Amino acid sequence: MKLKDIKALASVQGPARSVEERLSRSCYSVEDVRKLAVKRLPKSIFEYIEGGGEDEVSLRRNRSSYNDWSFLPKWGSVDNLDLSTTILGGPSAMPVTLSPTGGTRLFHPEGESAVARAALAAGVPYGLAHLSTTTMEDVSAAAPGLRRWFNLEPTSDKGLLQAVLDRVSKAGYEALMVNVDCRAIGHRERDYRNGFTAPPSIKPKTVVEGILHPSWALGFIANDAIAFPNLDAEVPVGPLASSPDMWRTLLAGSYEPTDWDDIRDLRERWNGPIVLKGVVNPNDAALAASLGIDAIQVSNHGGRQLDHMAAPLDVLQDIAHRTEGQLEIIVDGGIRRGSDVVKALALGADACSIGRPYLYGLAAAGQAGVAHVLKMFHAEITRTMMLLGVTTIEELRSEGRDLIRHRNDAFNRTETHVIPEAHLGLAEMRTP
Repeated sequence: MKLKDIKALASVQGPARSVEERLSRSCYSVEDVRKLAVKRLPKSIFEYIEGGGEDEVSLRRNRSSYNDWSFLPKWGSVDNLDLSTTILGGPSAMPVTLSPTGGTRLFHPEGESAVARAALAAGVPYGLAHLSTTTMEDVSAAAPGLRRWFNLEPTSDKGLLQAVLDRVSKAGYEALMVNVDCRAIGHRERDYRNGFTAPPSIKPKTVVEGILHPSWALGFIANDAIAFPNLDAEVPVGPLASSPDMWRTLLAGSYEPTDWDDIRDLRERWNGPIVLKGVVNPNDAALAASLGIDAIQVSNHGGRQLDHMAAPLDVLQDIAHRTEGQLEIIVDGGIRRGSDVVKALALGADACSIGRPYLYGLAAAGQAGVAHVLKMFHAEITRTMMLLGVTTIEELRSEGRDLIRHRNDAFNRTETHVIPEAHLGLAEMRTP
């Protein structure tokens, strides 16, 4: 082969001219972005993102549950494929939301503000954690056109609750996400081994890890101390400073007995949508619907709370059947591909939510990294729908169960299949 033939077959790429271009050349999946985050973060910080409760059975099951389902594409024309949908009464460019995550500035100095800007650019809603490290007001200022939801814990202190709700409303948050899975903090053994106690303990290996990751260490030292400025109704004044009490709130938690009466009271106090986050029991889902709750997020907290808990995908069909469209269903946990989103929607979800994937992006490259993860999800959902033979999200929801099959279906099949009339002649011709 001559040199000119080789030149015709191959193109030589110059150096990447931007972070976005570098990511597009090197990261083709969430796993690729994850590997980049591993390099960027000290081990103890990365494992805070990555870890789960106790033996991490729930964590692994969240992911493996998606591998139990396979696609049954249908043949036909796919024209004008459209990923846009409605979530909680508002538009979303795709059936994906960003879950609230605590301690986000541990992974990148711009933290929640960078995530919010990327979510706005992608046209998807963002849930801000009660234990976020950026004020709710600063996140609003960073992305004023963003659909913002605020995450909080139920409380029996009605005075404090109303004051927090007033602050949330004033800051422009359209919906509440209420945790119902945090009566205790999961036993996250990776964190204990790494010194993520309350307050954090500095070990020799922590110092070494910081030295080996100078870019992260410089960003951590040069910016405000990690704090949790959304814990009460007061807007913090002046520079934010962390304290042992704040870290105990994040890592140890304190249980305040609350029940369904507190959810009823919250429903009366808040005029906007409410999402109950952490529902896995179909009975709880039905009760939430009866109370006028707008949506549930089927979640086991990313496997970080009760170990050996059901994977959200495993209970999704039961929950969809029990609620019968009375509320919207969002699913999280183990979602790493656009094809996972398609599977969840085919089984009854209205949308999916991601946490770790966008944190990998944030750790890897800040706002550009989050944007790249969202871009990959959009491309993967588009490609999966195209190959599956569906044009819209509504079509996927209505026909999805006919387009997906569990690996055990062949052994448990009891239904009788009826051959459509249009194919009867062909079937008779093939019958001996």
